[in-house]
Amino acid sequence: MTINKARWFKVLMCAGLAVMFVGLGNTALAKSESRYPHATRHEPKNDMRSRSEQKKLQDGINAINAGDDAKAQSLLQEILDNSKSKYAQGVALEGLANLKFNQQDYKGAIDFYEKLLKLNSVPNDAYYDSMYNLANAYVGNQQYDKALDELKTWREQGKNETAASYALEGNIYYRLQKYDQAIAAIKKAQSMTDKPKESWNSILMASYAASGKGSEAASVIDAELTKNPKDKKLAHNALVVYLQSNQTDKAVALLEREQKDGMITDENDYLSSARFYASLGQNAGKPEIAAKGGDLLQQGFAKGVVKPSEENYKLMGDAYLIGTKEDKALAAYAKASPLAKNGDIDYRRAEVLGAQQKWKESKSVLEKAISRGLSHEGKAYLLLGKLNLAMHNKSAARAAFKKAEQDAETKSDAAEQLEKLHHKKH
Repeated sequence: MTINKARWFKVLMCAGLAVMFVGLGNTALAKSESRYPHATRHEPKNDMRSRSEQKKLQDGINAINAGDDAKAQSLLQEILDNSKSKYAQGVALEGLANLKFNQQDYKGAIDFYEKLLKLNSVPNDAYYDSMYNLANAYVGNQQYDKALDELKTWREQGKNETAASYALEGNIYYRLQKYDQAIAAIKKAQSMTDKPKESWNSILMASYAASGKGSEAASVIDAELTKNPKDKKLAHNALVVYLQSNQTDKAVALLEREQKDGMITDENDYLSSARFYASLGQNAGKPEIAAKGGDLLQQGFAKGVVKPSEENYKLMGDAYLIGTKEDKALAAYAKASPLAKNGDIDYRRAEVLGAQQKWKESKSVLEKAISRGLSHEGKAYLLLGKLNLAMHNKSAARAAFKKAEQDAETKSDAAEQLEKLHHKKH
């Protein structure tokens, strides 16, 4: 009786970067060509003699492959608790560790993997696969130094080098903020296979960007875009890289190509592109770029793809405001206002109207904002005081500043305004 010899691979996404997991495949019960033929470890002998235990292990592992975690847990834990065979205990520990890993219980997985390695009772394939998985579990538990040490031990003792292991090493170095080492490891991984994983490029680009090598990150993404020009996810990643490396012209060109090629289709596409336009325009000091984000959202609303909401209208208003299209910004904020839960959006409207020196209208909107409740009430009263001063109503201004003075966030500024009023009075 043998275990299913197919190896399973599980991918754990941690903070957007991939971690590779080698599952319970060619297990201790199965006989096959070794994946670690040159390992330094001497394989222990199989001391399991009970056919009933062998069947129970088989059933437990079959339950894992069938996705019946509860059954697998029960069968394997029973073997672990009662069997006198170290070999059987080791196989049970491997299965239990893999269960915990798949459930993202990394502390539990670490406990079982460490016990398995200490018991030292399973063949090399199971032993070294578990060592590799332990490194992954350490990553999942944010124990990056331990993960790196375990991976190096796996490589030294197992005498095995794989592209995936170097990709994992690059991932760990990235998390340790050792970006040059991360770049070297990922490049090594890519050189070892003609089918590198997309996630490896994500780590490579992130490492380039974090180490201030934005142009290198852009070169990586450019090459990928050339191969897959209509890949939305890839285009989004490219825009992030271009934004971080201040390659505004390339980002705008890509955004425009996306529209031309019909890649902006759903609500998320419109919102994401508008945010990029706004950020690019703000960072580059080119308001006309930010305004394009507002125009794009206008199209989305007109088509019915972008749904009316406070957040969506606010984004449109913000894009127009950065783009120095104040009237369009005000129109967007006015649409957001009745959908808002408090007066924050009205406060923003009042700020813009005040900057346009529309004192009376600004005050009216601001008073509405205050009546609805605000996240920063002190700021609202500070603005109200300034509006009253602009309309030469010093007593109302003083009352507003005193309100603002009661808020820790605006206490200092309000006190300064009150001091100025006091000096003017005398």
